[in-house]
Amino acid sequence: MFSEEEVLSVFRALSNPARRQMLVWLKDPMSFPGQKAEDVEIGVCVSDIQQRMGLGQSTTSQYLTTLRRAGLVIATRRGKWTYYRRDEANIARLLGTLRDVF
Repeated sequence: MFSEEEVLSVFRALSNPARRQMLVWLKDPMSFPGQKAEDVEIGVCVSDIQQRMGLGQSTTSQYLTTLRRAGLVIATRRGKWTYYRRDEANIARLLGTLRDVF
């Protein structure tokens, strides 16, 4: 079960429309141009997310860091690149907490 502080962190992360959109897009990693099936397990490269969002590199990275700290995505380094994917187990745990509390 998520603590009250963790739930608040998630709500803060999801209060931004761009971060919500990133989370929605990451639900279907193959929707990103150039995404390879063998990379789905590690996620989507931050540069591909940035290109799709049309935001600067630092803004995109900050948004993804906020989602990671809230427990909604997992970051994986591969060389100089960082890949992001949804943390489905944690999202399910969050939904269970919301269901139990509300």
